[in-house]
Amino acid sequence: MPSLKDKTIFISGGSRGIGLAIALRAARDGANIAIAAKTDQPHPKLPGTIHTAAEEIRNAGGQALPILCDIRDETQVESAVEKTVSAFGGIDICVNNASAIKLTAILETPMKQFDLMHDVNARGTFLVTQKCLPYLLESDNPHMLSISPPLNLDEHWFAPHVAYTMAKYGMSLMVLGAAGELRGKVGVNALWPRTAIDTAAMAEFKPASQGGVLRSPDIMADAAHLILTSEAAKVTGNFFVDDELLAMHGITDLSAYAPEGTSDEDLLPDFFVPSLRELRASEDA
Repeated sequence: MPSLKDKTIFISGGSRGIGLAIALRAARDGANIAIAAKTDQPHPKLPGTIHTAAEEIRNAGGQALPILCDIRDETQVESAVEKTVSAFGGIDICVNNASAIKLTAILETPMKQFDLMHDVNARGTFLVTQKCLPYLLESDNPHMLSISPPLNLDEHWFAPHVAYTMAKYGMSLMVLGAAGELRGKVGVNALWPRTAIDTAAMAEFKPASQGGVLRSPDIMADAAHLILTSEAAKVTGNFFVDDELLAMHGITDLSAYAPEGTSDEDLLPDFFVPSLRELRASEDA
């Protein structure tokens, strides 16, 4: 089975949620993981710090380097990359996971919040990729993975929260451009969940949702592992959705990623992709 043993992974915002789940899956292979995130001390509302994440990674079998880093700050990102290379000798994989979200209409979005989302999501992804790239190009199977959605230009995904959608799609546009520029050199892909994932960010989604069951971040971690262990020169320029990618690899029973007894109808759909119900309706049409 393909492994990430001894590979060095730089993950932005990996102190909790999907980023941490990806790190822990890689740690079970024996990977080296740099966690570059802002939470150095316990947060009053959010679980985990870079230090607790590092401890979990080590307990799972990996090497960990916790780095206090605000990806809006070029100097901090440069320093984080340098520390990673100094500790592990290079960088094989860059995971752009850090993201900011606020689901507000135009008149309800202060420019400070608009700037935060664009600085973290679009600019931060560009910055982290740029600083990791010289080392990725030296790796024998380099990957860049963005936790961002397919570019669905349906008005439905813009109208309620245009500032967030613009910022999140900035991450996906980075994938589109980098995949073309680096084709044959670095595998550049995006990964997005079909259904909502049980992370701290769900506190922002809940007011816009109708309720529903959340899947575990492990589904994204397992899907990411399939991408990051693939042949970078061939697997690039894709906007993968977790369940579709797992199905491509013969994994169709996803019951382990949700509470026992959960049906597909119970699962809360995520943004930007067709829901399970919509997919089935289109298949039956």
